[in-house]
Amino acid sequence: MALDIVTFGCRLNAFESEAIRRHAESAGLEDAVIVNTCAVTAEAERQARQTIRKLRRQRPDAPMIVTGCAAQIDPARFAAMPEVDRVLGNAEKLEARSYRGSSRRVAVGDVFAAGAPVPQPIDGFEGRARALVQVQQGCDHRCTFCVIPYGRGASRSVPVAAAVAQARILVERGYREIVLTGVDITAYGIDLPGRPRLGTLCANLLRALPALRRLRLSSLDVAEIDDEFWSLFAGEPRLMPHLHLSLQAGDDLILKRMKRRHSRAQALAAAARARRLRPGAALGADLIAGFPTESEVMFANTLSLVEEAGLDYLHVFPFSPRPGTPAARMPPLPRDLVRERAARLRDAGARALARSLAGRVGDVATILVERPGFGRSEHHAPVRFAQPSAPGSVEPMRIAAADATILDGVPA
Repeated sequence: MALDIVTFGCRLNAFESEAIRRHAESAGLEDAVIVNTCAVTAEAERQARQTIRKLRRQRPDAPMIVTGCAAQIDPARFAAMPEVDRVLGNAEKLEARSYRGSSRRVAVGDVFAAGAPVPQPIDGFEGRARALVQVQQGCDHRCTFCVIPYGRGASRSVPVAAAVAQARILVERGYREIVLTGVDITAYGIDLPGRPRLGTLCANLLRALPALRRLRLSSLDVAEIDDEFWSLFAGEPRLMPHLHLSLQAGDDLILKRMKRRHSRAQALAAAARARRLRPGAALGADLIAGFPTESEVMFANTLSLVEEAGLDYLHVFPFSPRPGTPAARMPPLPRDLVRERAARLRDAGARALARSLAGRVGDVATILVERPGFGRSEHHAPVRFAQPSAPGSVEPMRIAAADATILDGVPA
């Protein structure tokens, strides 16, 4: 008998899967399969359903529990699958009582009625060299392409003291790097007394935890990054010189139709500010290809943003219409064209990554060892090496060579 948890999607889901494991184990659930789904694209949902069917064939007698954003948004669809025994909502999956047995086959509440995030009993992450700390949940914005607020509810923040306490447990367990995660972490604190911002939280974490070697962040909205964060980014070496920006497009009309809150100029200004404050910083970005009404000229503006902003890493998403969102009702582009534009963006991303990695040759980097022979630098660059190093350790290495996708490190 075994408890298997399969996770799709974002770092927040990865954090929550670790909490699910602990809640299920504390409830005495030892033989089950739990699938923590994602709803960001139709493909993510398709993969989840495919995996559920595959797991049922592999574990025909184990209870099958499905949860996560896709299950929260459309519980009936998953409950209708013959392979599924129970469906849990995003709030219910983080309660031990949900795993003690229940006559309710579907337990999915109103996510917009959920309260502040409850601290989770997590003291480690199985198989991970870096630890995750949830600092925020939900989103108050309504980008026209995005269904995630309906899976996560309104924006709620973890109080500073609670976030520090969770991080302290992980640092004391030996984790050298912590990644702050949430749905919209740049909205952090707007619902808390005194309205502390993300920069305040980061400063408190680093001040309270001198043993924390590296602090990294998940995706940032350039319209919300606060001045205290920028000041910290400029002068705090333990805050990693790597930012991932939620840009989505590089054309102003498409950004407006997406209901994003930044312009192309603001995206470029944020990238330039990061590089000015922290020379050599690495920048990643999310970009959507083939948004409805996108012309070739509009797409060219997004494509050129990769080079103009000096992006190092891209997460490219072919536009995926999500039921119930305004973008799903806009005039769509042919799917072949969407796929072709996504491929062109990925090619641009591959060139940007190769250029970025080549520029690191000769540097001395600090590498978080993820597994024997592999780790990531402070810039989140992948590094391979031959020297024996313990997973979870941070090792100085000189970057001796680069190919298109990875760096080679040698003892510094």
